[in-house]
Amino acid sequence: MALSSDILATYRGPGRVVRRLLDLGPREDRALVFVMGFCIVAFIAQMPGLSRQAHLEGVELNMLLGGALLGTVFILPLFFYTLALVSHWAARLVGGKGTAYGARLALFWALLSSAPLVLLNGLVAGFIGPGPALSIVGFLWVAVFVWFWLSGLRQVQRSAE
Repeated sequence: MALSSDILATYRGPGRVVRRLLDLGPREDRALVFVMGFCIVAFIAQMPGLSRQAHLEGVELNMLLGGALLGTVFILPLFFYTLALVSHWAARLVGGKGTAYGARLALFWALLSSAPLVLLNGLVAGFIGPGPALSIVGFLWVAVFVWFWLSGLRQVQRSAE
């Protein structure tokens, strides 16, 4: 399936999509593309809000974009790799049988498949600004991300790959 079809299918059944991705075999390059794809989309999603901030505060936009680029594209993937490892260890403590690769795949796929909501959050931050609308969209993104991640992690931990 195409990536966009897989993302749409995730909104209907996240566990099934993660199972299908696991059945393709362990490919670390695929997991890296998923996490880097999300981080690039997250950086792009920050641009409207940063532009609004630069305009309202009278600061240099390039400085804000440089800091966001460093944090989002270069540092955030390392954090996600660490978070996936910790989630793998936690799952093993409660009897999970999955692999560290499976935990990475579940987390990275949950991030990438929730990316449309991250883009919506960025648009709301840029055009509407802080307020209830931004909080609602942010909460919706977090809820969908956690749903995708836990569903994928449950599928990964059912049996060893």
